[in-house]
Amino acid sequence: MTKHFLGDTATLLGRSLRHIARSPDTIITTAIMPIAMMLMFVYVFGGAIKTSSDSYVNYMLPGILLITVASGIAYTAFRLFMDMKGGIFERFQSMPIARSAVLWAHVLTSLVANVISLVVVVLVALLMGFRSSAGVLAWLSVAGILILFTLALTWIAIIPGLSAKTVEGASAFSYPLIFLPFLSSAFVPTDTMPGPVRFFAEHQPVTSIVNAVRDLFSQQPVGTDIWIALAWCGGILVVAYGFAMNTYRRKIS
Repeated sequence: MTKHFLGDTATLLGRSLRHIARSPDTIITTAIMPIAMMLMFVYVFGGAIKTSSDSYVNYMLPGILLITVASGIAYTAFRLFMDMKGGIFERFQSMPIARSAVLWAHVLTSLVANVISLVVVVLVALLMGFRSSAGVLAWLSVAGILILFTLALTWIAIIPGLSAKTVEGASAFSYPLIFLPFLSSAFVPTDTMPGPVRFFAEHQPVTSIVNAVRDLFSQQPVGTDIWIALAWCGGILVVAYGFAMNTYRRKIS
């Protein structure tokens, strides 16, 4: 059964990746907005923002990486919605394949596409002066956190992709996720914020993830931030997966 599932997922993943290869503009578009934000904040606002880092691009890059992922998963919901409306799911149900393989193929496609976008953003940040003293283990830890964060948001994207009535509705859910880093420690220290905003910023998931990634990049002790970040990502992933699979079962029943 496991072998059947893995084989079906690999086949459907290849199909999705071929679609992306034919339209690389989706990955380019995903990377352009975060890069434009990074250019604007570093070269327009960076001089006026006081942070604990000597280089503002070093300070803000973790938040930009999370925005990159939030932008990318909108395309996951879009691709899934188009498959639903195109009748592909009904065709797959008539074939002897593992039903959950269809969703997992979209999830893994999202992971591959977002990793490419993240690499592009990091390369641009290096050209802008980003430097890190992190070792191999720290970089692997950052990659692990970003992958877990991508999987969590991707399973959230599956839900509107399956249940939205319009293509605009399928992708519009990502807007609050893109905005969330602006109410965190991603761009300015939270101690500069007014009371209620500061409380929200310090107790929402993006702040702990940003702080953990920033400390890993700078080889600083991560403290409890990394465990809080992993707990948030893992918790969101489990809940989103449960809701997504329940929505999928209702759709194909």
